[in-house]
Amino acid sequence: MDITIHKTTAPKQKPSMDGIPFGTYFSDHMFLMNYTEGQGWHDARIVPYGPLTLEPTAMVFHYAQEIFEGLKAYRTAEGKIQLFRPNENIRRMIRSSEKLCIPPVPEDIYLQALKTLVELDQDWVPSEPDTSLYIRPFVFATDPHLGVHVAHTYLFCIVTCPVGCYYPEGLNPVKIAIESREVRAVRGGTGYTKCGGNYAASLHASDAAEKRGFSQVLWLDGVEQKYIEEVGSMNVMFKIGGKIITPSVEKLTVLPGVTRKSALTVLKSWGYEVEERDLSVDELIAAAENGTLEEAWGTGTAAVISPIGEISYKSKKYTVNNFEIGELTQKLYDTLTGIQWGKIDDPFGWVVPVC
Repeated sequence: MDITIHKTTAPKQKPSMDGIPFGTYFSDHMFLMNYTEGQGWHDARIVPYGPLTLEPTAMVFHYAQEIFEGLKAYRTAEGKIQLFRPNENIRRMIRSSEKLCIPPVPEDIYLQALKTLVELDQDWVPSEPDTSLYIRPFVFATDPHLGVHVAHTYLFCIVTCPVGCYYPEGLNPVKIAIESREVRAVRGGTGYTKCGGNYAASLHASDAAEKRGFSQVLWLDGVEQKYIEEVGSMNVMFKIGGKIITPSVEKLTVLPGVTRKSALTVLKSWGYEVEERDLSVDELIAAAENGTLEEAWGTGTAAVISPIGEISYKSKKYTVNNFEIGELTQKLYDTLTGIQWGKIDDPFGWVVPVC
């Protein structure tokens, strides 16, 4: 694929990475590519970052036909830049495309776009400890039409931004609240996709939890409101009685996280018994009460690994591991980030060099 590149004539001043807010400062360029029914994906280009021009009746505004992804570029100690399992994100976006009736971006074109944009804006990949370049690809319907049907035109866009820690707490444990009234996803819905509607549906409960002092909501299933599913922005794992237990993604209500998949692979390679299954809230709370809940953590691209130090359910609070990061949680974080930043060997072949 030929990508036309229009370089900016007014490069931005790069922000200080000291306490930089996540997802706030964006790099000099963005990738754009259009889709037209009957023509396919076309006009691939990199242009200076800036506003997009859309009709007020663009269908995405009215019927939410859109999807997105999130991954990162990392700078190694030697100054090289690499991606972490980008093909997993690309394939997940293809699965999201199928559910939202959006024409998928071919995998090879997608990867070329990622690497070309990151290489062009390589000076935006920070080198400070625990920093990276966050990459946000997204696709949305652009037809200027009011009427509920599948769109005929789309825009694929990629923007990037330098980031530090996702949570203000950094790698310190966070407090989460189990939500027992509202639900995030139901069987047969879009729970396994990365579409904005899933996140919009979570805002009401998440905002209420934040006002009560919690970092995130831990969602239950949408049918019985009995089984643990995922945290607002992360998958979730528990070490109970020496075993690793995490909700299964087979019912298509839980996002199949790339970090989740990577963490499970690493844990299995260390010899841990891993169970991907239904975990009821009653079983979880019983483990918290009888002391067999040894560690808990979330997994996701933004935070990588986020230790959970407190779980709240029906006005009762349960402390996990004395509100300290667990030994296994720390080891998992060190291993995944070690591979991502090139500090340790990558025995799984996950790293994709950029430049």
